[in-house]
Amino acid sequence: MADQHIHSSIKDQVLVEKRREQMIKGAVSLFIEKGFHKTTTREIAKASGFSIGTLYEYIRTKEDVLFLVCDSIYERVKLRMEEAIDTENKTIDSLTNAVTSYFQLMDEMQDEVVVMYQEVKSLSRDAQEYVLKKEKDMLEMLKQVIRNSISHQVPEEDISLIANNVFVQGQMWGFRRWMLQKEFTLESYTRRQIHFLLEGLNLNRMQDTQTS
Repeated sequence: MADQHIHSSIKDQVLVEKRREQMIKGAVSLFIEKGFHKTTTREIAKASGFSIGTLYEYIRTKEDVLFLVCDSIYERVKLRMEEAIDTENKTIDSLTNAVTSYFQLMDEMQDEVVVMYQEVKSLSRDAQEYVLKKEKDMLEMLKQVIRNSISHQVPEEDISLIANNVFVQGQMWGFRRWMLQKEFTLESYTRRQIHFLLEGLNLNRMQDTQTS
């Protein structure tokens, strides 16, 4: 939990959670606009709706705020993926639904995801490992859906690479949407990426058979 990594002088955990949620919302908007390094703690406090003195009752450094922001974004993405992805369903449809849901999520959270990947490098090594563990959990969900959708033997390293490809393709829509939207809608982009995914897994013919 984030509480184990960030010290607070306030003992009321309900209040700590409330204040940190305010802090995260204020910081995200500033990081989107200015970036982490150009944002001051005083600006974060103002955007959060309290004084700089109050801010330091809940965190010790500006890096603590960045950790809370990255942890919160990763957790939101992870929870949304858990809600949308069925890792027990062993059909091709479950794979296409998983990819579609993930791409939609990357579209909805574009600004937050860009902030997260731009700024996570500024965290300490331990903090990076903590938040990136959530990404590893999300990748494992995708790998399980891929395993479930194929009946033929595929090397585990190939499944891992394919899952990473899907992960990056979703992020690419967020990072390069300004360019991709000149040729694709989110729906057409998703449809083409799923086509190439199934083609690579030799599943397009199987899907045609299932839907005919």
